[in-house]
Amino acid sequence: MTLRVGTMRLACMFSSILLFGAAGLLLFISLQDPTELIPQQVPGVKFNIRLQQPHNDFPPGSSQDGDFKALTERVTQDLSSRAPRGLHLPVPDQPQAHLNMGARLRPRQRRRRLLIKKMPSAAAILANSSAGPFVRPAPRALDGHWLSLHHRQQERKRVMREACAKYRSSSSRRAVTPRHVSRIFVEDRHRVLYCEVPKAGCSNWKRVLMVLAGLASSTADIHHNTVHYGSALKRLDTFDRQGILHRLSTYTKMLFVREPFERLVSAFRDKFEHPNSYYHPVFGKAILARYRANASREALRTGSGVRFPEFVQYLLDVHRPVGMDIHWDHVSRLCSPCLIDYDFVGKFESMEDDANFFLRLIHAPQNLTFPRFKDRHSQEARTTARIAHQYFAQLPVPQRQRTYDFYYMDYLMFNYSKPFDDLY
Repeated sequence: MTLRVGTMRLACMFSSILLFGAAGLLLFISLQDPTELIPQQVPGVKFNIRLQQPHNDFPPGSSQDGDFKALTERVTQDLSSRAPRGLHLPVPDQPQAHLNMGARLRPRQRRRRLLIKKMPSAAAILANSSAGPFVRPAPRALDGHWLSLHHRQQERKRVMREACAKYRSSSSRRAVTPRHVSRIFVEDRHRVLYCEVPKAGCSNWKRVLMVLAGLASSTADIHHNTVHYGSALKRLDTFDRQGILHRLSTYTKMLFVREPFERLVSAFRDKFEHPNSYYHPVFGKAILARYRANASREALRTGSGVRFPEFVQYLLDVHRPVGMDIHWDHVSRLCSPCLIDYDFVGKFESMEDDANFFLRLIHAPQNLTFPRFKDRHSQEARTTARIAHQYFAQLPVPQRQRTYDFYYMDYLMFNYSKPFDDLY
């Protein structure tokens, strides 16, 4: 009898423990956030979406906090709508080159997102600008203008990435070396990296960077020699590997390009049609010696008087008598756009709109705009499409075709049309 009572008591205790355990489990599940029970699937896609703030981050709860949430939602929808079929692209919350699997978005990190790679809407940009650097005589027209600039950036980057994916598929697997970033200038205050493309507004862009860095009060005060031969601006390859990778993953990276034939003619006019103590003796003498029959002693002594067809012969010669120069090298070699994911791609042909749009995006000082002046040979007309056609008309059709082939990747990546109808 005593044994039977003890057995019943043990059974009751065991049942009570099971009931309490089940109730506790149900209570835990009801209080748990259901999203935490689902594994987060994040593909390893690189983004650097940063709208730069040169000073302090917005404190939690500030009025700008709501603006950033609105921007985040807009950009998230924008990324999803442009994702390749079957691929859902996340918007990163940390300034890192790659996203971690299962990483969760924290509220404070959402507030501190800097959104430049996929530009926010014009209304959000204007609302987020506490300094109010915009003149708004016609809000609707201005809004449409900024939206068109935003869509222009999206299209340029899409074309560039598609060209890279098609023709330079191995580039994304290569490691960045100092050589790849040797043409990139650093401006730390506004966290900007600028890849210099000569004959595409680089002198004035360096002036702008110097003003942003606090090294000058106005772009008009900076002399040409200070821009090109001074050491005020740092290059990215002067930093150690950690410094290079940190800036590449957290700074806003931009470059400006130009129609390749126009850029080539601009370089030729600048370096060979005016006195030059470097290009005439170094390049001119070698070009004349190789490509001009019966060159005069004076020409061979000075290197002056190189003609455009002779210059193009040098350019296309696989056994050049003198090496390549940055003023006519490919943009794809100067800036490695298939290896470095640029956030902003501007064009010389739309310089004023693109440059001032970029300056507003990084919250540059209100009075800073891109300078229009031409500081070398200022009395001479800028090289235009018409002038470039006049120079290339001096070449036979096969040579024009070879020159187009030489710059084919630049034409393709930056969506420039064929400059002559007889090119293929």
